[in-house]
Order: sequence, then structure tokens, then C-alpha cells
Amino acid sequence: MKENTYYLYDIDPVKLYGVNNAKLEIVKKKFASLKFNFRGDKIKVSGLEAEIESFEKVYNLIIEHIERFDDISIQDIQKMLENNYNINFHKDSSDLPKNVILHGVNGNIIKAKTQNQLKMLDSSLVNDILFAIGPAGTGKTYTAVAIAVKAWKEKKIKKIILTRPAVEAGESLGFLPGDLREKVDPYLRPLYDALEDMIPLDKLNMLKENRIIEVAPLAFMRGRTLDNAYIILDEAQNCTSSQLKMFLTRIGPNAKCIVTGDISQIDLPKSQKSGLPFALNHLKDISGIDILYLDKSDVIRHRLVAKIIEAYENNNEHA
Repeated sequence: MKENTYYLYDIDPVKLYGVNNAKLEIVKKKFASLKFNFRGDKIKVSGLEAEIESFEKVYNLIIEHIERFDDISIQDIQKMLENNYNINFHKDSSDLPKNVILHGVNGNIIKAKTQNQLKMLDSSLVNDILFAIGPAGTGKTYTAVAIAVKAWKEKKIKKIILTRPAVEAGESLGFLPGDLREKVDPYLRPLYDALEDMIPLDKLNMLKENRIIEVAPLAFMRGRTLDNAYIILDEAQNCTSSQLKMFLTRIGPNAKCIVTGDISQIDLPKSQKSGLPFALNHLKDISGIDILYLDKSDVIRHRLVAKIIEAYENNNEHA
């Protein structure tokens, strides 16, 4: 006889057990010779070693599915058990529609909604550095975060690092109370919003606490080597040339990077010059670096946003 103990470190037990333990009952019925003891985030299984090994195959597949898609259905478990645990039931990306990036919170499908967003997904697979340039509302940041989360869920990288230059958009946050993190969090809120769509909040907090996911101002990147990670630099138009060079030269040999920016919304003081146009012009012919431009046809916010962008593009008098 043998006894194994399994811990649900970052999995919601309800997603494994099911309502009224319905999912567990299916598994227990399949392995009727084993004795199960489920309590909170701890599972004890005792019985013959061969039977425990068979159960462990099922358990690992179920956990993998929940980690990737944030849930598993009774039908998926039944289908897996009926096929002797060998079926690739967790839906390899080749089985999904081409525009699906990943499954987010509560199984919501996160996908590329425009042709240029799909190009971002395709380009990220073959290039180590991708510049995604376009106006507000084109989904460039959201798509970039989804691509990074997908790579992490598929265990292609170990960390996700999201960063922005802490530059005010015509406003000042210096008067706000609190420590440094509380002062800079407003700049990073769009990145948090995207992450919260894709990773359950309790798990996201755990990943942040363990620095598996890091959201930080660009200044925090200085002096570091960022490796085995997916790195996203957002609002890159607010970087000077020296800042952008500093960031791009932090990237380690096993890292991938997406840089997003909107050249029409530079918030730097007039005494400083954006380094993004220089980078786009001088890095465009380097193998492994791709530059994609999104436009008003990619806008997925309110229907009026595209018209607002067009109005400003047609009138260069605005500040």
C-alpha cells in the first residue's frame, strides 16, 4: 500500500472538485480501489502503487488544463477517462481557431480581434523583439499582455515583466500620498487591468508576490539582465533615446520583448525628445526585430474613438 499527498498551491479547489464535488465523484468512480481524502487545498490518495500512478496521470492533466484555461468541465474529464488518459484533451493551440490567444478568467476567450492584432500574434512567434505602434484603443497593449501570458502558461518563459515610463499625461501625481509604489501604480493600471482579465486575482497576487509577474516603472529596469522572461514596454513614445537603449539592452538570450507606443501621444516635456522614432528608423532592418503599425481600423473601443482619432489626424493644430 502507498499514500501520496497533493497540494493545490495556486488552484481554486472548487475548480478541481466541482459543485458538490461532482468532478471528484467522476474521478473517484474510475479509481474505485483507491481511498481519497480531500480537505481544502490538500488531497491524500492511498492504495496500490500502480493505481496511484494511473490516478496521478489524470490529476496532472486536470491541473494542467485548469492552469491553462482557468477551469475544466465534467465533459472534459469524462472524455479523458474514456480514452485511457492518453487523449490530448487540453486543446493544443493547433486545435484552436487561429485568432484565439488564450483562455482567461472564468474561461473567457482572449483573442486577436483585428487583422493587425493577429499579425502581432504571428510575429511574436518568430521574432524576439516586436514593436507594435498605433493610436489609443487599437488593443496593442492588451494583445501584447495576452501574448506574454500565453507564453508563460505554455511554460516557454518563467517570468513576465511589464513596464512603463512614469511620465504624466499632462497631469501631476507628485502630490499624491503614499509610498513609491502607490504613486506609480496609476501609470501601470492599464497593465494590471489586462492581467486581471487573463489570470484569477488570487493567483495573480501570488504570482506578483513571488515576482513571477512583475509590473514596474521603466527606471526599475536599469542595471538588470532580463532573461527567461517575456518583457513588455508600454507607452514607449514617452522614452528618451537613452531610456529606450537602456531597456532594449537589458534583454537576455532567452527573452522575448514587445514594445508598444503611440507616436501621436508623446507626453514628454518639450525639453526632451522621444526616442521611439529613432528606434523604429534604425532597428527596422535587424533580423529578429519586427515593426507592426496598427491604425484606426483596429480600434475596438467605443465606435466614436475611431472617428475621434481620424479628426485629430486630419487637424494638426492640436497640441
